[in-house]
Amino acid sequence: MTIEVRPATAFEDVATLVGPKRPDATVCWCLSYRIPSAQNTALRGEARGELVRELVTEDVPPGVLAYDDGEPVGWAAVHPRADTGFARNRRIPRLDDLPVWSLWCVRVRPGHRGRGLAHHLVAGAVEFARERGAPAVEAYPVDNRGAKVDLTMAYVGTRALFERAGFTKAADTTSVVNGFPRVLMRLDLRS
Repeated sequence: MTIEVRPATAFEDVATLVGPKRPDATVCWCLSYRIPSAQNTALRGEARGELVRELVTEDVPPGVLAYDDGEPVGWAAVHPRADTGFARNRRIPRLDDLPVWSLWCVRVRPGHRGRGLAHHLVAGAVEFARERGAPAVEAYPVDNRGAKVDLTMAYVGTRALFERAGFTKAADTTSVVNGFPRVLMRLDLRS
């Protein structure tokens, strides 16, 4: 296994990881926290993919992709918090005025899970943010205390995953996913 994590600038590869099987289906595309709620609700079908096609061409693409020998196998959404729904989220606290980045989605393709790719994705997302001047990265995983997390909701990650990457718990939240409380984890990149 030769894993490389790089910015998500290839639309087809992003579509492989977070796009629908049918182009006209209205699915997440990992937009629910990336764009304002009203826009997310209004975007239907192929318009969602077209927005992602635009986002991958921006100076700061919408995340990173993991490749195994050139095949796209994982995705992590990471972006400046100020440009995400977390900037206005009432359930996840804002700790201070530091222009942190948010890492909110980690996804590994079926058939590639259980090989540590989530760790590569988190490390790659942190490096992506660091290279673009982020002073810190936040994540909002579940504190599942080792209990199984439903696969459809596992995209937020677990507290243990982020602790292994050097993040520390910075605050509790009032957000709950799959019955588990989410915690605010932070990794300071200034030192």
